[in-house]
Amino acid sequence: MTEAVTVTRDGDIAIVTLDNPPVNALSLHLRKPLHEALMALRDDEAVRGLVLACAGRTFVSGADITEFGTPKALERPSLPDLIAALESFSKPTVAAIHGTALGGGLELAMGCHFRVADAGARFGLPEVKLGLLPGAGGTQRLPRLIGPMQALTLIVSGNPIGSGDALAAGLVEAVHDEALLANAVAFARAKADKGAALVPVSRREDKLAEAKNDLGGFDAAVAALLKKKRGLDAPARCAQSVRNGLVMPFEEALATERQYFVELVQGEQSRAQRHLFFAEREAAKVDGVGKDVAPRAVKRVGVIGAGTMGGGIAMSFLNGGVPVTILEVNREALDRGIATIAKNYDISVKRGSLTEGARDKRLGLLTGTTDYADLAECDLIIEAVFEEMAIKKEVFAKIEAVARPGTVLASNTSYLDIDEIAASTGRPQDVVGLHFFSPANIMRLLEIVRGGKTAPDVLATALSLARRIGKVPVVVGVCHGFVGNRMLAARSAELEDLLLEGAAPQQVDKVFTDFGWPMGPFAMGDLAGLDIGWRNRKALGKTAAIADALCEQGRFGQKTGKGFYVYEAGSRTPTPDTEVDTLITEKAGERGIERRDIAGDEITERTLYPMINEGAKILQEGIAARASDIDIVWVNGYGFPIGKGGPMYWAESEGLAKIVERLEFWHARTGKEVFKPAALLKEAAASGISLAALRKGKAA
Repeated sequence: MTEAVTVTRDGDIAIVTLDNPPVNALSLHLRKPLHEALMALRDDEAVRGLVLACAGRTFVSGADITEFGTPKALERPSLPDLIAALESFSKPTVAAIHGTALGGGLELAMGCHFRVADAGARFGLPEVKLGLLPGAGGTQRLPRLIGPMQALTLIVSGNPIGSGDALAAGLVEAVHDEALLANAVAFARAKADKGAALVPVSRREDKLAEAKNDLGGFDAAVAALLKKKRGLDAPARCAQSVRNGLVMPFEEALATERQYFVELVQGEQSRAQRHLFFAEREAAKVDGVGKDVAPRAVKRVGVIGAGTMGGGIAMSFLNGGVPVTILEVNREALDRGIATIAKNYDISVKRGSLTEGARDKRLGLLTGTTDYADLAECDLIIEAVFEEMAIKKEVFAKIEAVARPGTVLASNTSYLDIDEIAASTGRPQDVVGLHFFSPANIMRLLEIVRGGKTAPDVLATALSLARRIGKVPVVVGVCHGFVGNRMLAARSAELEDLLLEGAAPQQVDKVFTDFGWPMGPFAMGDLAGLDIGWRNRKALGKTAAIADALCEQGRFGQKTGKGFYVYEAGSRTPTPDTEVDTLITEKAGERGIERRDIAGDEITERTLYPMINEGAKILQEGIAARASDIDIVWVNGYGFPIGKGGPMYWAESEGLAKIVERLEFWHARTGKEVFKPAALLKEAAASGISLAALRKGKAA
């Protein structure tokens, strides 16, 4: 046929092999010859069965999303055309799946009568993560194979499953440890020899019966799944489309699914999420770290500190299969830290998200010590001690005394100068910042802080290791707070003044949650613990009138049942407190501030606009290489709503000229530096060139 599609024969079984590197995406380049091959083989009387397979490292990984929004996406044959061709076969069709069958790849496989897989294959419909739903029958065929309830969970979450789970669910008929293609051919021949009637997946109804008879139960499951997807269109559309399959004829439900897909792909949320998809891949491209730079081998990691952060970092590596030696200053602290790690894993087992065997395997990779000498065999050592430069330097001196040459020395600092830490050692080229976000074993972001003398292969090691443990890495430069916390400081700068001038904590938080944040800044402060910020402010000689007063009253947030809000015993639900309202009024009176009504737009302008401005300064200074890197930091580390694509992406849709105008208004009114528009932001607003394009042009 073509280089992309070849047809071979094993006797009377035709083998159609797709080869569209690197991941066999279903581009037009592949769809056309595949459709031609299928139509020819369908009518070939010498062919008694067909096996659909892929060359390279994976089965079809999905649609080619670079074609979305282009004429190629509309050009026939479409993916539905390919599936319709497969379902028109009166002879057995078998998909032989290795690697991943995701999105359009799984939809294509479900067009076959049968599916066989190798033991390492993974299956999923992750379109929801791009703000979409499966648009080629995925929401209709998957429920017919594995049942609506299981299908609902897979489609709304977008998370893949392995071959074992796929076999148990009925998604595949067989799993093989080796000789996948030969076994698939034998499977097809056996089905042809049997001569039984072949029923396309789209015509199978038996798995739908139970849910059809209990739509109330199905709707309750939908409500539970959508609870954490607030503000996102795609999960709701996914769930509705699965439900349509229970109450509509197949063809009608299929047409409605396609309608939903078209609506979503044209919507702002999907554009934003597709931006993030490509941004994550761009973030992995780091200046000076090409493919010729090999990472250092990391067979064991040392973690210094077994507290909340150190324990979470240790779990991150254990989850990725990396052995860890964790160090504490004394046995009591060490035992407490290890017990907490074990408890966290036990909770996961109890929830069903981790097997007992997996828990035991991870804990078996963990070694505790109170002796720095036991870190000598580690290939990377990361400290997670208190955020003070003197303490960090003292710890690095102890690390350096035992670490082998070539060991990567890392700091989990949130704010401090990596160059100053590196300069205190005799091997600054080995020093890098690895800023994990709390809880470290859950949050996906890893800020990799590149010092002035950090070696390229150290960066390559950090990037490789981040991917190995399931993190999203972003390389940033050295400054106070790096990218995330520096912008957070700008976002937070006006919060107390907003309260003093007339806003209430719940009003500010509502503006944030209405925007799409998981919670507002005051509720977040209560969750994290107000005493942490209080301690840091005292160390820096700073004050915060309201937050300090709350802490002086022992109101530290959820841990004490009172903070900016009050929390009933055992509850995490914030309830407004009249005592806080009184305190705010008193503090405003002490400062001679006449309180007034504050609109939601003003809250946005005084919190999110300074954050965008700080992002522009970060780009201007080269602390971040790309505007999209900032978006990745904020979506994965701070809960910026994914449906808005990150702060810098959102700023373009909000209008850079509008943001500059309002910043200048507030700068003139207050004289505060946080409102002074960055030169790059002003230039982008005046020229009509995006921040990303302007920064790229200046870098070039």
